[in-house]
Amino acid sequence: MADSERYSAPGCWTACTNYWRTRKGLLLFAEILFCLVILICFSASTSAYSSLSVIEMIIAAVLFVIYMCDWHTKIPFINWPWSDFFRALIAAILYLITSIVVLVERGGHSKIAAGVLGLMATILFGYDAYFTFPLRQQRHTAAPTDPTDGPV
Repeated sequence: MADSERYSAPGCWTACTNYWRTRKGLLLFAEILFCLVILICFSASTSAYSSLSVIEMIIAAVLFVIYMCDWHTKIPFINWPWSDFFRALIAAILYLITSIVVLVERGGHSKIAAGVLGLMATILFGYDAYFTFPLRQQRHTAAPTDPTDGPV
């Protein structure tokens, strides 16, 4: 009995590829890639703004692993939808501010590329915040009503 359950359970690679195909998995992976590219651009020009990319990349990677391994269902004391929403919202705001500051400074080509990619990351994180907004995901059902012709 235990052997059949063990073989029917999905492995790590299957869980990874299954989560990879979801919208949230693609969003988190795209956020990791954007943060990495922006980090490289900031490192080429100046390291003053690179900490935002490092922190957001690490947080997105940790959340990717947590959601991929389905640990968010095993850790109930954290409200995952709200924490993910606030992470994405704060990242969008910080990337917007940082990108505007970088583009106003008028640095080299790598600084301009980092500013433009930061604006694109703002859109990506904003879409992630919109997609994960917990109150948007709740479905309301109609309340039961009494029949109009009286009690039955």
